[in-house]
Order: sequence, then structure tokens, then C-alpha cells
Amino acid sequence: MPTQQRLIGDLRQVIENAEDLLNSTDRFRTGSYQSARDKLAQALAVANEELERFEEAQLARMIAATHEANVRCNDSTGEAKVLRAFH
Repeated sequence: MPTQQRLIGDLRQVIENAEDLLNSTDRFRTGSYQSARDKLAQALAVANEELERFEEAQLARMIAATHEANVRCNDSTGEAKVLRAFH
């Protein structure tokens, strides 16, 4: 799923940029700056949760696909199963 991989990569980049922005504006903690920083921090927290959810779902799909391949190919040893996971 290249599209999903790209989405995850894009989300990681947005999170990194938002973290950089928060860090570089740390000294601006008054009035509208603080309000904007608070909104960005909240959005960043949501984005991190969403990224974690995407990554967990992707990992679960990979594990399931590997298991299905192990069953289909009659992989009975641990070595065979591990090798199948990397092919």
C-alpha cells in the first residue's frame, strides 16, 4: 500500500515540522502567541495519536499477511517463518 506509506510519511513530516515550530517559538508565551501555540500543541497531540493508530494497523496487517503466507506455504519451523516475513 504505497499510498498509505506515503500518508504515514507525510504525517510524520507534519508532526516533525509542528514540533520544530513549537520549539522555535518557545519564547513567545504571551497573548495570541500562547493561544496559537496551545492550538498547535493540541493538534500535534491528535496527530501523534493518529500516527500511532496508523502504524499499529499497518503492523497488524503485516503480521496477518505473514501468518497467512506461513500457513499457505506450510512453514513449520521458526526459521522458515522468520524468512517468510522478510520476503
